Amino acid sequence: MKSYFTEQVNFFGNTNPLELIKEYGSPLYVYNESILRARCREMVNLVSYPNFKVNYSIKANSNLELLKIARQEGLVVDAISPGDVHVLFAAGFKPEDIFYISNNVSEEEMKFVIERDIIISIDSLSQLKQFGRLNPGGKVAIRFNPGVGAGHHEKVVTGGKKTKFGVNMDKVAEVKKILEEFNLTLIGINQHIGSLFMEIDPYLEGVKSVLSVAEQFDTLEFIDFGGGFGIPYRKQEGETRLNLQESGEKFNDLLTKWTTKYGKEIEFKIEPGRYIAGECGVLLGNVYTIKQNYDRTFVGTDLGFNVLARPVMYGSHHDIEVYKNGVLAKDNEEVVTVVGNICESGDIMAEQLSLPRADEGDILGVMNAGAYGYCMASTYNNRLRPAEVLLKEDGSSVLIRRRDTLEDLMRNFV
Repeated sequence: MKSYFTEQVNFFGNTNPLELIKEYGSPLYVYNESILRARCREMVNLVSYPNFKVNYSIKANSNLELLKIARQEGLVVDAISPGDVHVLFAAGFKPEDIFYISNNVSEEEMKFVIERDIIISIDSLSQLKQFGRLNPGGKVAIRFNPGVGAGHHEKVVTGGKKTKFGVNMDKVAEVKKILEEFNLTLIGINQHIGSLFMEIDPYLEGVKSVLSVAEQFDTLEFIDFGGGFGIPYRKQEGETRLNLQESGEKFNDLLTKWTTKYGKEIEFKIEPGRYIAGECGVLLGNVYTIKQNYDRTFVGTDLGFNVLARPVMYGSHHDIEVYKNGVLAKDNEEVVTVVGNICESGDIMAEQLSLPRADEGDILGVMNAGAYGYCMASTYNNRLRPAEVLLKEDGSSVLIRRRDTLEDLMRNFV
């Protein structure tokens, strides 16, 4: 029998999807504060190594209120654009809390980071030279490509021989030459092998590769091992979670042994974004049409790929729940294709998925929508981006981003 996530965790508390849609409109991103805080704490307590930081990846979800919660839970952050920095400052983070992970940036962008005393990670030898010209005698970090990658789709594998990211491991001598030329101090190195791994061993292989590079530098203050910690997107099929206890023990053992060898306990960081934000978010939308086209039943909704791009972009799966009058439906399953209201044949949220029978007027809930959901939303077809709502620990709901208006579509025209 299927398991239903929102029922298991009492996601909606003292409200329900119908009440939320009536109050805030559709589509609607809904976040659960208790789940968000729980995931923060799980990552903070992943290892017992004392000098350990969780570097939340803002690209997964950059809502201001969620960032404030992450800060309250002791997380620091990584940024990848000046816009990220602007939002992080507004959320209360300080320059020392931010690690800027650059990729093919202009001099202007690099200056923006340097002038705010934020440590920047450099992604190539040419960009390291650019940094040296702009900030001679400065402190810098370098992103290395560990030669291994992992992820649920080739577009999210960020390590290995086919990706654009990082400096190759065999370029250490050239790195040292540039550092010396501009009197730079290398205080950190980082990596990222990819996104959504459900087994720790590939990640640890990348960790070992970066540690082998770290041994060749004696000025390091931190190592950032990146992220990719996965969540089970197929809970209804019984997919199990990443085993954090086993993963943490293996990770901790590796770090402890290496620091003994290195001779000092430097700071270690990880970059979970999806793991922190993914499961705290559910995307709600209305069912407007049920139609039979030849041998397929289509459930037509307002959940277009302008609202959630992951399925069309990566072929990603999201569990879906059906609510009738705000109550979770479980019976009378049928195979349907859930589609949105965008004028594209690829506007498919879920293809040939077995769901409880949906009728016009019902509400659908898309699970695990807290990461790479709203932050990738667009106004394609001049559709308005949805509102975001937080279900607080006391059971109340609060609007944390208003829905776009028609005036918003016109704001930047001159």
